[in-house]
Amino acid sequence: MVYTGVKVFSATKAREREELGENISRWLRNNPSLRVVDKVVTQSSDREFHCLTITLFYVKEPARS
Repeated sequence: MVYTGVKVFSATKAREREELGENISRWLRNNPSLRVVDKVVTQSSDREFHCLTITLFYVKEPARS
C-alpha cells in the first residue's frame, strides 16, 4: 500500500467517542485533495478508560485544473 500521509483520530471520553465520526467527516471535507487508501480502527481499555483510535492512511490527489 502506497500512501503519502497518516492522520490519527483518538478519543477516550464518551462524548469524544460520540463526536469522532463528525470530526473525521469535517477533516475530510476540509481536505478534499486527500483520498483515504486504508484505515485501522483500534479499541483499547483498562478499568477506567475506553480508547477508540481511527487511523487514516491517505494519498494527496493531483490538483485539478
